Amino acid sequence: MTIAELIDLLDEYREDHGGDAEVRLMTQQNWPFENRIAGVTSGREMNEAEHEEPHEFMDDQDVADDAMVYIVEGGQLCYGSKRAWETCRDC
Repeated sequence: MTIAELIDLLDEYREDHGGDAEVRLMTQQNWPFENRIAGVTSGREMNEAEHEEPHEFMDDQDVADDAMVYIVEGGQLCYGSKRAWETCRDC
């Protein structure tokens, strides 16, 4: 999905639900969770970032594409619903 496609979809939902509707991230189709969204970043920001602390469990590697945009998960809120995948709209 591209930025333009995501914006178009979100614009449709804003028309239906208003601009104050909360956005969450549904993950793990077989065992769904609803998650907060911490924010957004890009490959360029991550690749150019100063690495302050080594990561304990794996090497912190650069991402392959500077022009990639990432929605960053901000923590699990509750269990989700498998119906999210059945009703998901894409472009």
